[in-house]
Amino acid sequence: MQLVLATHNKHKVKEVAAILEPIVEGLTIGAYDGPEPVEDGSSFLENSLIKARAAFKYTGKAAIADDSGIAVEILGGSPGIFSARWSGGKDDAKNRQLLLAQLADVPEGNRQASFVCTISLVSDAGEQSFTGVWPGRIALAESGENGFGYDPIFVPDGFEVSAAQLEPMVKNALSHRSMALSQLASCLRPQ
Repeated sequence: MQLVLATHNKHKVKEVAAILEPIVEGLTIGAYDGPEPVEDGSSFLENSLIKARAAFKYTGKAAIADDSGIAVEILGGSPGIFSARWSGGKDDAKNRQLLLAQLADVPEGNRQASFVCTISLVSDAGEQSFTGVWPGRIALAESGENGFGYDPIFVPDGFEVSAAQLEPMVKNALSHRSMALSQLASCLRPQ
């Protein structure tokens, strides 16, 4: 079985394939080369469905899409669905710097945050969605070389290091995306 992953983000394709392919026999994840739809939804669910529907329509193949981001409690859940463009463009380093600057006066005890990921599957059989939430906090400074996005400033609950300091296999086993993909995998396995 092949699924098209509705993203142009090569990091995300690699991460999703590394998580899903080993747990769903015969599954391959293909990259999407079609046009990017306008993500004008007001939630992770709406945006993931917009992308999965567009990839399904463009390719005619079963498609999955995720919408994910970081939700900081003291900021009322922001950046949320705006995480990828928080600083005005698609620049991970600038997004992290802006978020750290916005939290500069917030003490460690009030920096709770969660990574949220909703994955939608659109196929001839219909539509399904799955959500994972990875709780933690925003660090005081960036650290780590692994991962992407907000990983260098996110410290998962139970750890004293950032998600970018975790080995990829550890991160992939614990992350918000892993949680949502595990739910999807259960749906894809033959009953």
